[in-house]
Amino acid sequence: MSDFMECDRENDFYYIGRSIQSTNNSNAGSSVIPGIATNSSHASEACKDRWSPYGLCSSPPARRKVSPSTFSTATDRFIPCRAPLDTKFSNFLLSNSGDVHDCESSPSRQDYMNTLKQSVLEGQADAMVLPLRPRESADQTRGDSYACFLSSESDHGSLKRRRTTRFIPKSPDKILDAPDLVDDYYLNLLDWSKSNILAVALRQSVFLWNASNGAAHKLMETNGRGNIVTSLAWGDVPSGNTLAVGTHSAEVQLWDVTTGTMIRQMGGHRSRVSSMSWNGQIFSSGSRDSTIHNHDVRAREHQVAELIGHTQEVCGLKWSPQGTQLASGGNDNILNIWESRRNQSRFSIARHQAAVKALAWCPFHSNLLASGGGTADRKICLWNTSNGQCMNEVDTKSQVCAVQWSTHDRELVSSHGFTHNQLILWRYAGRGRVHKVVELTGHQARVLHMAQSPDGTTIVSAAADETLRFWRILGSPTRSAAKLKMEHSSRGLLGANCIR
Repeated sequence: MSDFMECDRENDFYYIGRSIQSTNNSNAGSSVIPGIATNSSHASEACKDRWSPYGLCSSPPARRKVSPSTFSTATDRFIPCRAPLDTKFSNFLLSNSGDVHDCESSPSRQDYMNTLKQSVLEGQADAMVLPLRPRESADQTRGDSYACFLSSESDHGSLKRRRTTRFIPKSPDKILDAPDLVDDYYLNLLDWSKSNILAVALRQSVFLWNASNGAAHKLMETNGRGNIVTSLAWGDVPSGNTLAVGTHSAEVQLWDVTTGTMIRQMGGHRSRVSSMSWNGQIFSSGSRDSTIHNHDVRAREHQVAELIGHTQEVCGLKWSPQGTQLASGGNDNILNIWESRRNQSRFSIARHQAAVKALAWCPFHSNLLASGGGTADRKICLWNTSNGQCMNEVDTKSQVCAVQWSTHDRELVSSHGFTHNQLILWRYAGRGRVHKVVELTGHQARVLHMAQSPDGTTIVSAAADETLRFWRILGSPTRSAAKLKMEHSSRGLLGANCIR
């Protein structure tokens, strides 16, 4: 008995069997291959010299009856695993190897076809047919233009879950110079309007940058030596033409950016106004004098309430999207939650170990608030404001300067100071849990302020290194929510533009 192996080159798999010596003396020396017909010396004597599928005879050879006791019909068969082989792609190449590709074409058409081939087939158009090796992972063949990608699953009723992948660039989309940006952790000097106008305060001046066309101009400048701008906040109206400006001299000025004129000036605080937030026609301001004032901008006597709940400077202030709750953070490490119809805080929380400046309300959960602490704390806390309980806290290892929720996705962005001066994108997983997606570096000093574009795709960060960096890291909004689209200016390259 001798082993043998025969290869079917056309089908690329193997048959394995054995050569068995018959016990019948009349058939001695003949070999039988189970399952394969062979020429036989026992063919009919009437066979003539003409070709037939069975040899040089006109009829098939007579079959020999083999006793089961003398012959085993068992065979071995190897069927290779074809899962790692790109058979569909190989079939495409073979089916298109005819005259279509041999005909002459113009150089421009050939260039177009090559570009299309590389784009659609991801550079595999000239690959070998049926290479006997596993395919490379798709993630390895995409290149290193993006250093991170985010995968998520969405469930659409009874349909199957659809898995999507979003690539996140780790470098900024644009950089603007911001000379004389004040390096003060307790101030709020950056805001982005619904009409796509970015406002930034540079010492005693306020500059506006139009994100649609790249135009920049100075809106105003304060009077008096040392009277720097300490806070900015766009009006909570669709037109977005009213800008509130807080100053070191304890004043709040309302400006119409369309006409470039100041429409109102409001006092009442005894020290600088370091934080502000709008709630329709109600405007709130927080000061170093530890108080919060609510103003009705329609009334002559504008101050309608004074909220006392801090002992030091109020550096963080945010109204909830529904306008029913106000969150305030102070240099006394206290986080207060206020109700719109009460002048006393509903919850006064002392969990943070440093100043609470970073505050952001979740757009898809009415009672979910994110807060961040300073250098001695370095934590982001997620709060259920219906009962005042902390759902989760995350140690970021860096001073937390600002936080921003994505307006249309379950994501959170935080900016940091010492020790890494980075931005972090977090994925919200529910029940207060967040998972880090990517860290973004590039700033050379602490990232003091952040704002989000009106279309919800871009975060702008302002740092003590006197630069503004635009990070296009958030997903695109749904078609129904995409009312505004930011058009990037074509003026200048990275670092070539200046905000003033």
